[in-house]
Amino acid sequence: MRVLVVGSGGREHAIVDALFRSPSVDKIYCAPGNAGIAAQAECVAIKDTDVEGLKAFAKENAIDLTVVGPEAALAVGIADEFRKEGLKIFGHTKSAARIETSKEFAKELMAKYDIPTAAYKAFDNYDEAVAYVEARPLPAVLKYDGLAAGKGVVIAETMDDAREALRDMLLDDRFGKGRVVVEDYLEGPEFSLMCFVEGENDYPMPVAQDHKRAFDGDKGPNTGGMGAYTSLPFITDEDLEFAMEKVMRPTAKAMVQEGCPLTGVLYGGLMKTADGVKVIEFNARFGDPETEVVLPLIDSDIANVFEAVATGEKPAEIVWSKDVTLGIVLASKGYPGDYAKGFAIRGTENVDGVVFHMGTAVKDGELVTAGGRVLFVVAKGATLADAHRKANEEVAKIECDNLFYRKDIGHKAFK
Repeated sequence: MRVLVVGSGGREHAIVDALFRSPSVDKIYCAPGNAGIAAQAECVAIKDTDVEGLKAFAKENAIDLTVVGPEAALAVGIADEFRKEGLKIFGHTKSAARIETSKEFAKELMAKYDIPTAAYKAFDNYDEAVAYVEARPLPAVLKYDGLAAGKGVVIAETMDDAREALRDMLLDDRFGKGRVVVEDYLEGPEFSLMCFVEGENDYPMPVAQDHKRAFDGDKGPNTGGMGAYTSLPFITDEDLEFAMEKVMRPTAKAMVQEGCPLTGVLYGGLMKTADGVKVIEFNARFGDPETEVVLPLIDSDIANVFEAVATGEKPAEIVWSKDVTLGIVLASKGYPGDYAKGFAIRGTENVDGVVFHMGTAVKDGELVTAGGRVLFVVAKGATLADAHRKANEEVAKIECDNLFYRKDIGHKAFK
């Protein structure tokens, strides 16, 4: 099989790595890829949203299967265009991707089909939104109704916070012209449950949890994720059964009934509240950085899974390792704010584990930083304590003058 992976970050590196282990795959291309991906795939200089360019490449290079990483590519309709041309692709249609690209669509779907989530109301008028928040208990959760690169959600602790966030989203159009969903605040541990979904059929992956705050102790600003781990002791088998039976499967069926069936990954950002598991958000693709700790555990041929979902067939049994994984992000100093690029990185070859590249480049033959989140070091262990110890030992082997990382990834599981 000749496979094209679309995207350029750590998530796509994890997808490429899983395909690299597949006996069914002869050749992997990645568009546009990155410096780390280049060790396992041929990188092609085509932007992930250049649908016409990607389509032409797939035809010219006899690509058997395309796997889409980023939500931006799904949002511009890459899956629709590929299927029109008879090209096999793993990823949702533009219509189905609305479960991520429109927070309001997702909330309406959950309300219609009784899928547990927080109470909400949507607004496009600033004054009406402020009045609604003022009449409700704080904190309030404010979500921009569209793609915002993981930065469109604000938990407003005070009315001043709420007014500032609503001004950003509705008056200053920080993320573009759009609406805002105001949700009631929920409390409890969060976890990520991803499923391969084909129509009404969905197949769960191991659960994971990521850490959004920049610094140890969950301090500092929110980021795209500073690390993640699998095997969550506070999520029971009963919690998982509830999540599958009351959230993931009903959502897949609801999307079929709405005429926009899912054909890829459904990511459930879930919370275990005192009233049971509830949906915080849905994504229409592999999560990042959860994918980087989940896919190293797959013992099945992932190419066959991707192909089955892409063609509407039931995949063979999907087998997962019993190991535990934990991964740590190395980020540029200053991230998630302003940061400098181009700092030399050394020692990745000394790491005994998997190193996924998130934002790297090669300059004058040397690996350098090229993004906010730069590298992701993943360790496996028989227990979470093993994986935590190994990951921290291995990440310390990487030398760079402008990187920082958290040492407490997984701490919520040790309480």
